[in-house]
Amino acid sequence: MQSRIDTRKTKGGKTKIRGEALAEEWGPFGRPLFDDPSARALERVGVVDVGSNSVRMVVFDGAARSPAYFYNEKVMAGLGQGLAQTGRLNPQGRVRALAALKRFAAIAAGMSLPPLSCVATAAVREAVDGPEFRAEVERETGLRLWVIDGQEEARLSAQGVLLGWPEAEGLVCDIGGNSMELAEVSGGKVGRRVTSPLGPFQLQQVPGGKKGMTKFIKETVEALAAELGTGHERIYLVGGSWRAIARLDMERRSYPMTVLHEYRMGPQSVLQTVNWIAENDLTALRARTGTSAARMELVPIAAQVLRQLVLSFHPKEIDVSSYGIREGLLYEQMPERLRMRDPLIEACRHAERTMARMPGFGKKLYQFLLPLYKNASYEKLRMVRAACLLHDTTWRAHPDYRAEVCFDNATRANLGGLSHQERVFLGLSLLHRYKNSRAGSRLEPLFALLSEEQMKEAEVLGKAMRFGAMFAVKSPEEAGELTWRPKKKVLGLRLNAHAEPLFGEVAQSRFGALADALGAQREVNVV
Repeated sequence: MQSRIDTRKTKGGKTKIRGEALAEEWGPFGRPLFDDPSARALERVGVVDVGSNSVRMVVFDGAARSPAYFYNEKVMAGLGQGLAQTGRLNPQGRVRALAALKRFAAIAAGMSLPPLSCVATAAVREAVDGPEFRAEVERETGLRLWVIDGQEEARLSAQGVLLGWPEAEGLVCDIGGNSMELAEVSGGKVGRRVTSPLGPFQLQQVPGGKKGMTKFIKETVEALAAELGTGHERIYLVGGSWRAIARLDMERRSYPMTVLHEYRMGPQSVLQTVNWIAENDLTALRARTGTSAARMELVPIAAQVLRQLVLSFHPKEIDVSSYGIREGLLYEQMPERLRMRDPLIEACRHAERTMARMPGFGKKLYQFLLPLYKNASYEKLRMVRAACLLHDTTWRAHPDYRAEVCFDNATRANLGGLSHQERVFLGLSLLHRYKNSRAGSRLEPLFALLSEEQMKEAEVLGKAMRFGAMFAVKSPEEAGELTWRPKKKVLGLRLNAHAEPLFGEVAQSRFGALADALGAQREVNVV
């Protein structure tokens, strides 16, 4: 079916991408793509990113829209260190990078992977001995490095952001060791792109000391703002230096979660953190956050660039993306209909398919619970769908810990298209799927990310799943129908006569717990 992309504003001003065929093929419970040859061809896709600071190999288990990281290894080779001064790759960096690439080639062979997609960015692109290094790599490892220019680097990074955020609207900013790229994203597409010499290795060589570097950063960023405009409400940060700064922002704020993907900062918080970094001992900060020494060395310079970005572009929100060039390479290989799928729902479907006792039951449970959500927003229904798909994926855990394992999986898993508040909401609803009370949980600090109303909604969803999941093993809809009259506060169950034995003591208790969570009277009729 041909489908048109439709971007619509949600209640909070957030843009979401939907298709006119949402209820059919593109819907969260439409026809699965897992068995489609074009999707299954993405299984075990290996990519290598040879950057100015790090060399990394990632192997994606990519048959689902939100791929799992089957293998992930990084070496901080520092290829681009000193490049601005010498014009050549760092000699020690070359040795370390080549050794890493030899290892990656051997690992890929051991996994029987298809040919690795290998990209090299600013350092190899700009160094006079870059071609020599490429030839050496191919000769020694058999790997062919695809050297991309700044425009292509910006495009791939932006596509990586779109992998996790199909609805992303704003400016993607990818910082590496020797360059910084900017790209516009809107409506699921990548727009204008620019590159700049604002990588920390390059900035270390700017003459004039600290004042000279500050002046150069300001002039360069203001020129970028003049070219791209300042009407971008969001900046999406890509790159290890940005993630290190975001982790420090979490530390300064005593933020209860350490998942960096989709961590969101306000402009004032960023400026406060930049000042905080300058006022504190880097060794102590590194110990508190687990940041590597090589990464922390570049953080103060990157922090000054981020400060100027905030001052020049005036964004309302700064969001962190753990997805970048490597994910952009995977996105490049995805068929269009797979790109348009909701990454959260697809990841949950994949989890149910591989981990649940009865794959496919999540859809039936969702349909059974829909009467409780007659006038719910698309965003709320999306969370209900995700929870129903995940409700049984931790059944192997010990019963004493199953509730907390559910919560941990939702809040720490590598899921795209999910804000931190949504992670906690999903986790809390799954916790209540297995446990009536959340009081006294070690997870309580994370509950602070939700309002009282959101916590109550998560409890209702969890207790609804707790009842529906055990009411009828095959299909709760075939056994009965839920009814909900919110004005009169009456929760009803129309119980089919043939299924009356299913409404036993435990089922009645869980139905009652759901009614209590809703503050409702219960009404059961046999039909």
